[in-house]
Amino acid sequence: MPAVFATATPAHATDTTRDTRAATATPARAADPAPVTQAAYLADRLRENPVHVTDQLPREVPRSMAPDFTRLAKKTGVPTYVLVLPMLSSTDGEQLLGAVHDRLGRDGLYVLIEGTDVAEARAYGVRAPTDAAVTVTRYELAYDAGPLLSFERFVDVIAQGEEKAASRAEAARERYRDDEPAEMYIGPSDRQNQSFLTGILLTGVPLSILLLAAYARRGRTGKPALRLIAPGAALLSTAAIALTAPVVFDETRSSAARPPTPAEMSARVERVAAGLKQDPVYADPESPRVLDARQLDRLHERIRDFRRSDGGGPVYVSLVPQTPESESAGDADLFAAAVHAKVGEDGVYVVADPDDGTIDVLNHGLRLDSSHLSFDLLDSLTLGDSRVDEADDHLLGERLDRLMTFLDETPRTDRPQSEPAPAAAPRAADENTLPALYSTDFWPGLFVGAVAALLLTGLAAGTTWIVRGLLRRRSPVPESFDRMPFTAPTAPSMSYLRRTAYNELTVLSAEFSPEDHARDRERLDAALLLVDGDPGRARRPGVDPGTLVAVIVLARAGRAALTGRPSNLCCGVNPLHGPTGDRHHVRISAEGNRRRLLPVCAPCRDVAVAEPGGIPGRLLKLPDPTLGNARLPYYDITDGPLTAVPDGIGRLVDRVRETAGVH
Repeated sequence: MPAVFATATPAHATDTTRDTRAATATPARAADPAPVTQAAYLADRLRENPVHVTDQLPREVPRSMAPDFTRLAKKTGVPTYVLVLPMLSSTDGEQLLGAVHDRLGRDGLYVLIEGTDVAEARAYGVRAPTDAAVTVTRYELAYDAGPLLSFERFVDVIAQGEEKAASRAEAARERYRDDEPAEMYIGPSDRQNQSFLTGILLTGVPLSILLLAAYARRGRTGKPALRLIAPGAALLSTAAIALTAPVVFDETRSSAARPPTPAEMSARVERVAAGLKQDPVYADPESPRVLDARQLDRLHERIRDFRRSDGGGPVYVSLVPQTPESESAGDADLFAAAVHAKVGEDGVYVVADPDDGTIDVLNHGLRLDSSHLSFDLLDSLTLGDSRVDEADDHLLGERLDRLMTFLDETPRTDRPQSEPAPAAAPRAADENTLPALYSTDFWPGLFVGAVAALLLTGLAAGTTWIVRGLLRRRSPVPESFDRMPFTAPTAPSMSYLRRTAYNELTVLSAEFSPEDHARDRERLDAALLLVDGDPGRARRPGVDPGTLVAVIVLARAGRAALTGRPSNLCCGVNPLHGPTGDRHHVRISAEGNRRRLLPVCAPCRDVAVAEPGGIPGRLLKLPDPTLGNARLPYYDITDGPLTAVPDGIGRLVDRVRETAGVH
């Protein structure tokens, strides 16, 4: 009899009792020896080696892991027999282990690992806390721990003895009753999120440092070395993120599965093909029997008749489960194509899954109408119905007989037809390998990080502006002298002038002391003269803009004198730019080349030298009451003290006194 090997599909074992006729199948043909049952086949495998790893799970549990299971099994202290099989939806694990033990005839610890979990364990003739050990593995480990780690944890608990194992099982139930252990591996979507976050940080952090530093430094002068701090910090943050991200996100695989060898990936196909070369019906020995002797005889007879019919040919039936962990990743078309290539003979290849009852039919090289096979085959035959779902054997014997009738009635063609080549299954070596961190969503993350940095800077600027406004309302805080040339408006609103005049005058009054120089005192007195001695009047309607600007200029000159800064001149281009110590010829009209010698602040001097035509746009312009809302340069619209600004602060003080009639 040909050697028979096999697998089963992945689905968790249930507590339903299987019909015993599946375990006592009779010969397919009278001339053959009696086929082995599922339990007898597995017992024979354990007789050869106490650890049997199926060849049906190469993507998840390649057979090369058998020595690792053997090494761990020796730590239990009792004879241990391990079956690593696909998850069987139609087999009771406890009954299967009992049947295997009866046929093997050896006492010891019997363990069933289905897919990646320790599904069942039973002790026969030895003492071992099997229930507690299974409980611990189910509660303490994440679902993606993998079969080897699950078995290792199982063995550790067995070695602890009855009392400690029972306590550990109860503790595991209490601890993880509501919360499962954290997953041990991440998936491709998690890696994409990591890549996306890394991209955001790699551009967002350094760009935020540069933008926020530029915003904080605007309008301020400082040592050149200080200007290098922000770029240096940005560069260091970039390097830190680039070097730290691969350490933090160090995952490389999405599961505990080991990459299988090419031999492991082809083992099941070669086994099935070898069986089909000797018998056109191949039943998986690791799965429960779904065809009895009468059904097998009937199927063989129908296959022989079809082969002799006009336009007929060979029919190969594989009763083999299709699982995502198999070499074909659960694709029946791909499995049939691989078996066809190994058998090396054209024919109809039928893949019937004994676990879920599905049937796939593929024509490879016979003169059969492919469209008829594809579109006229009833779903009740290929997928089943409620009767099929409820039956232990999924009525496969009856349905395969109907399939042969369908093949007999399929129209013949003049030339052989074949199914198109199916798409290749994912490469097992790459299936559980995570993409590189700097790939996939890393590149969109770079763009989002740049946008986020801009939004953060805008939010910081807006928040700062709001907070400063609130603080100015609660307690006057005058603008710093370094920032004035950059923040002062060229066409100020009345609210700005009133608020600034009040703040400057209030702060100067608070800072002044009787010991200060009399010349500095006269600037405060002149400013108070303009508001009739009441700083609060600056905030009330009735004071013209020229007067408010004069109050601001005098108060700032007084503050500058108290701090030791140049205070005899203020910027003649825009007096709101604050005190200065330089004069320069500047172009004061956009038309022609009219120039005037004015005191200028440093930014206005730079503009006058580099772009003389830019000065007219920087002139302070105030509303002219005679022209409605029109604005003119401040020295052209008033006869008040403000016209003396270009001549210096001393002249401005004199004009204020003259206007007020004070000598």
